[in-house]
Amino acid sequence: MSDTLASLRRKMDGAQKLEGVVRTMKAMAASSIGQYEAAVSALAGYERCVNLGLSACLRAERSIGFEQAPRRDGASVGAIVFGSDQGLVGRFNEVIADFATQTLDAIAGRKTVWAVGERVYNHLKDTGMALAGQFTVPNSVAAITPLIGQMQLESEARRSNGEYSQLYVFHNRFDTAARYEPVRQRLLPLDETWRQSLTKLRWPTTKLPETLSGRDPTLTALVREYLFISLYKACAESLASENGSRLAAMERAEKNIESLTAELKQSFYGLRQSSIDEELFDVIAGFNALSSKTRLPRYESHD
Repeated sequence: MSDTLASLRRKMDGAQKLEGVVRTMKAMAASSIGQYEAAVSALAGYERCVNLGLSACLRAERSIGFEQAPRRDGASVGAIVFGSDQGLVGRFNEVIADFATQTLDAIAGRKTVWAVGERVYNHLKDTGMALAGQFTVPNSVAAITPLIGQMQLESEARRSNGEYSQLYVFHNRFDTAARYEPVRQRLLPLDETWRQSLTKLRWPTTKLPETLSGRDPTLTALVREYLFISLYKACAESLASENGSRLAAMERAEKNIESLTAELKQSFYGLRQSSIDEELFDVIAGFNALSSKTRLPRYESHD
């Protein structure tokens, strides 16, 4: 064999250390999935309150003008694509980048695209997509809110300047068994379909809601919160999907390491047994050779 006992032992030690790293990353990914899923779940109650508030405002004033459907006349389009900054996530970034590119290519008009994550930014850039900017992926639940605030400020400034009239969000949504699927959501414009879906919400009590302190300021604040919740959910679901993909990758790596370790052990024990056998044969051969050389002469007795 080309490997020696020492080299095989070094490889086994290296595989064992790598397995420890993989198990640690598995535990961190599993913990992060639960963290981000809990954040989305905790947001559900607040989301319902905001939707009920919007429903009350829209029921009180039905004369608000909404577009019947997104315009197809070449109006500019804005998009936010959530990806990852780190690797070991399989085709996570490729999947969402390809999905966003195919969807946006089917929509006429100039594109203003933001990427959340360095790796998805590079994938979008490779497709020829003109990118307006890049955001850093948050590393915890607490870091999501500042990111969404920054995104809202920049996107709203560009929309006020007339750089886009439609806004889409693309992200991977976590499923079960570490699977995910790319999804999209159109946030702007707020059209008639959106209004009707909210006005159909059933009010939880028999008392009709009233809008205080003026309808317009209340509606504006609630719309801002609606956009915040939508972006927050997209970010949290993307982070859960990222860690789910990383968990699946670590599980595959762990299986490969276990298989490699088993092969190394088999080679190590086989080589050691061969070495022991060779040493035993050498000892026996040496003993036989020594015995034949030192054999005492036979003497005959004389009467």
